Amino acid sequence: MSRYIRPIRPFPALLLAVVLTACGGGVHGTPGGPGLGDPYFPRAGNGGYDVTHYGLSLAYDPAHRHLTGTAVITARATEDLSAFDLDLQGLDVDGVTVESQGARWNRAGQELTVRPRTDLDRGETFRTTVRYSGTPETLTDPDGSKEGWLRTADGALALGEPAGSMAWFPGNHHPSDKATYDIAVTVPEGLQAVSNGEPTGRTTEHGRTTYAWHTDQPMASYAAMVAIGRYDITRSALKNGLPVYAAVERAQAEASRKVLARIPEIMEWEEDNFGPYPFSSAGAVVGSADAAGYALETQTRPVFPGAPDTATLVHELAHQWYGDSVTPESWRDMWLNEGFATYAEWLWREDHGGDTAQQTFDALYRGDYYDDPEENKAIWAFPPAKPTGAAHVSDSPVYERGAMVLQKIRQTVGDDTFYDIIQGWAAAHRHGNASTADFTAYVEKKAPDEDFGPLWRDWLYGEGKPKRP
Repeated sequence: MSRYIRPIRPFPALLLAVVLTACGGGVHGTPGGPGLGDPYFPRAGNGGYDVTHYGLSLAYDPAHRHLTGTAVITARATEDLSAFDLDLQGLDVDGVTVESQGARWNRAGQELTVRPRTDLDRGETFRTTVRYSGTPETLTDPDGSKEGWLRTADGALALGEPAGSMAWFPGNHHPSDKATYDIAVTVPEGLQAVSNGEPTGRTTEHGRTTYAWHTDQPMASYAAMVAIGRYDITRSALKNGLPVYAAVERAQAEASRKVLARIPEIMEWEEDNFGPYPFSSAGAVVGSADAAGYALETQTRPVFPGAPDTATLVHELAHQWYGDSVTPESWRDMWLNEGFATYAEWLWREDHGGDTAQQTFDALYRGDYYDDPEENKAIWAFPPAKPTGAAHVSDSPVYERGAMVLQKIRQTVGDDTFYDIIQGWAAAHRHGNASTADFTAYVEKKAPDEDFGPLWRDWLYGEGKPKRP
């Protein structure tokens, strides 16, 4: 994500429906939890199951701001379930089935509670279909940032970090539950619809066009996106044959041409530094600033509000390794996304005639990196691994001080071991989830002769500005 984009506040505690009484006889399951207890978004996600695939069929009418959707959710029960929850904010539910049988359901805030006709056994794979419609909501973060379903001049932009995906499809919306996706979007003829992964078809009938996209590698729901509008969609390929799909709003085409032409160069450089690219396609979506106003690392295809500069493109593409492939276990681990992507910017400058990473570190530590003294001071507001609340998981300490932690590791172990660490980390947790504790244990394993205790204590978890040895 681009700097200082802050998430929405945790949703208040929600009362689950008590009207869903258990069927008599033979009941052995219990309701799955309505949240996963994330330290900053406790109601995000749901307990009792793991989603393996989302099949989303969406139809959007921009003129009336009306969305019609069908979500087919394939999941595996992780416990015996008599009921389970899905996250869905707003929109009207028109019907729910589980394994093709009608299911009872209830709404309470962002929770859609589903009771199948028969209990689900632990280990059982089941398919839930939710039909829904209405005007999807734009969610407002505490600092005024927008996410969810964002209306644009001729269409919409759907973004999800940290909680916005529940505004346009029901699911288990926590980064710890990743799945594959098929997303088909029907729009009025003349508009385009872009999503993650690779295109699998386009059909036009009765004045409406359906665009289908497939994501074969696991994806956290916050990294899913849909962009609807008048885009020029181009396909190219890297030297290794990897397809690159770029969707550029026509008004941004000229301004974006030069920087997007650097994608092959940046991707090759990032593979040299971070290891093999983890996905089956790459690219970008360039829209206008009238929607979100920030860049976001949506999987395979980051979204930019207008033509990005090179540093932002480097940052968001680095997230494909750190954030999209290796996804945080909880929102407390956000520095594993943003610290790494910020450090990628430092390395790019270092390798392309700019300041070295150490010079950037030194300027931040001295407090003269930014022209505004308050920005320099903000870096030390809290430790990168301990944000002070949900509104701060994307604040400066997560980015800059997170990157400073990586530079301290590099200082400690030297370049050869450092690059072994960051490449090995991306490989070890490829397409998975990881926590800060996983990372520190991994570093210690790769450099067993070093004492990292003071580094973790002072730079990763310590309050205030550490004393510099």
